[in-house]
Amino acid sequence: MKIAHISTIDMALSLLLLNQLKSLQQSGFEVVGISAPGPYLPSLGAAGIRHIPIPMKRQFTPLADLFALKQLCQVMRREQFTIVHTHTPKAGLLGQLAARIVGVPIIVNTLHGFYFHDHMPAFWRNFYIATEKIAARCSHSILSQNSEDIQTAIRERISPPEKIKFLGNGIDVHRFDRAQLSDAILDAKRRELGLTREHQVIGFVGRLVREKGILELFTAAQEILRHQPATKFLIVGPIDDDKADALTPASAREYNIAEACIFTGLRSDMPELYALMDVFVLPSHREGFPRAPMEASAMGVPCVVTDVRGCREAVEHGRNGFLFPLGDSQKLAQAVLTLLQNADQRAQLGAAGRQLALEKFDEQHVFQMVKTEYVRLLQARGLVVPEPALA
Repeated sequence: MKIAHISTIDMALSLLLLNQLKSLQQSGFEVVGISAPGPYLPSLGAAGIRHIPIPMKRQFTPLADLFALKQLCQVMRREQFTIVHTHTPKAGLLGQLAARIVGVPIIVNTLHGFYFHDHMPAFWRNFYIATEKIAARCSHSILSQNSEDIQTAIRERISPPEKIKFLGNGIDVHRFDRAQLSDAILDAKRRELGLTREHQVIGFVGRLVREKGILELFTAAQEILRHQPATKFLIVGPIDDDKADALTPASAREYNIAEACIFTGLRSDMPELYALMDVFVLPSHREGFPRAPMEASAMGVPCVVTDVRGCREAVEHGRNGFLFPLGDSQKLAQAVLTLLQNADQRAQLGAAGRQLALEKFDEQHVFQMVKTEYVRLLQARGLVVPEPALA
């Protein structure tokens, strides 16, 4: 029973989907990853997951997209996949089209968040809705990471209600657990980053692009530093050169906050970095169901995130953090300062965040839902359900 999981870039397969792919392997499926080639492939190989490189771009590139579609069709004919499961908007469109053209028995798409939103020009919003409609017509099942997108899909006639269902999102709640980290480990990490216990740390995790709200964070940082000058901003994530709105650490100098910022790039020691944060911030303009606030909550860190779809799935206002209006740097600064100046409230929200993560964000629930959907679709077509692999 061979499954292809397709994403536009290898980073998604490695950082977002690897545990799910490994779980499917353990359930008896032969799993193949398909994406553009890149630097994140060694982790797939180490897990025994075969990768097939097909160049794909996240931007709208008609000629390159047609070539990628042709290559996807060729690979699917050769490999004879029983299930094709797509992720991310571009791979969702091209992968599902190819699977439908070739006649793959089962086509599933995980909706990680619609690219279109109410604040973009009408032409582009309608364009992206049209591409989602085309992709959805190829699907046998659509699994939405956030519940609001289900209503949007139905309202915009992207999908009929019976084809789309809520999946949610999850993290490894055992890895992201502050109890696993000693004071000695955290003190060593502080020294590595130039921090002391006297510093209060605001954390951000994500790609360095305008869409993630980094410029709003920089504006808020100016106000925060006026009141709490010992604050440091720990900014974790890669520069995304493929995006037109890419930013670099040099951007902080334009806001006169560079000395207060620590840019780490992409890191593998995320539990330790979250454990150094007093407050986690995500001022993103749009999200599907972001992992970073789930991880921060699991680590007991209160979150301040934009009041947009996706973020509202990860943060319950007043329970594990605060929501603030999109683009409102003043409200962002106020929410952060409230938490920095109230240790008891930080502790209360942090403890509630850990409990919320255990209740709602355990990735094992997501993995089981995906497997259950596979079994349903296989049985509906009279296909054999694989036996779990022996340990």
